[in-house]
Amino acid sequence: MFVAKRMTPNPTTIESTTTIADASELMRKRKFRRLPVVDNGRLVGIITDRDLRTVTPSPATTLSIFELNYLLAKMQVKDIMHKNVVTINVDATIEEAALVMSNHHIAGLVVMDGDAVVGIITETDIFKSFVEIMGLKEGKTRFTFKVSNQVGVLHDITRVFKDLGINISSLATYPVEGGAEMIIRFNAQNTDELAKRLTEIGYPPQHTVQIG
Repeated sequence: MFVAKRMTPNPTTIESTTTIADASELMRKRKFRRLPVVDNGRLVGIITDRDLRTVTPSPATTLSIFELNYLLAKMQVKDIMHKNVVTINVDATIEEAALVMSNHHIAGLVVMDGDAVVGIITETDIFKSFVEIMGLKEGKTRFTFKVSNQVGVLHDITRVFKDLGINISSLATYPVEGGAEMIIRFNAQNTDELAKRLTEIGYPPQHTVQIG
């Protein structure tokens, strides 16, 4: 799955000379959490709702409402924006985007096609993609196995599903100490025969979850 399929295309952008007051109002009305800052077609920064909160006066301030409005009307986005923007290419995969977000501890990425801003992808988009990739809405039964890192393990297990005519909705493996953990999701009313055959060939389900 690629970033281009999950991102929000043609994102709203602002210029670096936009006032803090205008940027704040835009984010409030549109319910944005971040805005790319673009000058003359070139990405020069990004501003987030957190950045705006840092410059919003606290209730304890001694300034009057008129003084506050005056300061916010004068202050511009370029005064508080992040200039070193973390981006991702439009052709990148969802996995790459997730890794970049994790490494940089951020919740969203500006998507670029060359020098052009073409989209925004967020942690919410990543979560939705994960749900689809894992088939969480389709497979109502989940088997978890502890398996070794040997050639043929996947073939042996999936062959049992094939022999019983059970379609696998999703499959994932995760490295653990001494091998790997394999999770298979599928739809089946009765799993007794499936579990019995898997146990007979040395792969007993370690954990079973059934929904509905």
